[in-house]
Amino acid sequence: MRNGPNSPSIPSGPSTGGPPPAHRAIELGQRYELLEHLGVSTAASQDFDELARGMAEETGFLYGFVNLFLEEQTFVGLHQPPPDSGYVTVGRTMNHNHGWCPEVVARRKALPLHDVHASPRFSGNPVVDAVGIRSYFGAPLIHHDSGTVLGTVCVIDPEKRPLHDARRLRDIVIRAGAQVMDHITPAPSR
Repeated sequence: MRNGPNSPSIPSGPSTGGPPPAHRAIELGQRYELLEHLGVSTAASQDFDELARGMAEETGFLYGFVNLFLEEQTFVGLHQPPPDSGYVTVGRTMNHNHGWCPEVVARRKALPLHDVHASPRFSGNPVVDAVGIRSYFGAPLIHHDSGTVLGTVCVIDPEKRPLHDARRLRDIVIRAGAQVMDHITPAPSR
């Protein structure tokens, strides 16, 4: 995540893992084509900021995101603590090989991480140390007709969550993803 001037920096680097570059380019083209067809801007949006805020508040998390997978992860919706809160202030973009949203896009289903340190696979992410994240819940944004994964919605927090609460938190994020898709996808005509 690109941080504020006094925040730790998350190093950028070449993307690792995931589909081959040619396949990523095809997916990116499909996303842009679909977003253009739907009339969805790739710029920050007050509507998406509100959706991110609502999701963060309902889960009790500090950060909420509506994330389009473009050249970078692009947070068209963002909710975070105020700059003077002592928490890291994040920007509107992040490299594709940071965070856990790339995993959500690849698997095409929700990813509940009540404690990112519970799995070595997920605890070695640059976001863990740079932003101090302990819990992550994310869900994909999948266009119902084309099957194209446009991005994700997610919440992150510096506190781990109890395992018994994981299903409730996952369901909130899945519902928020459905709200985002309802917002950007016109209802079929009858």
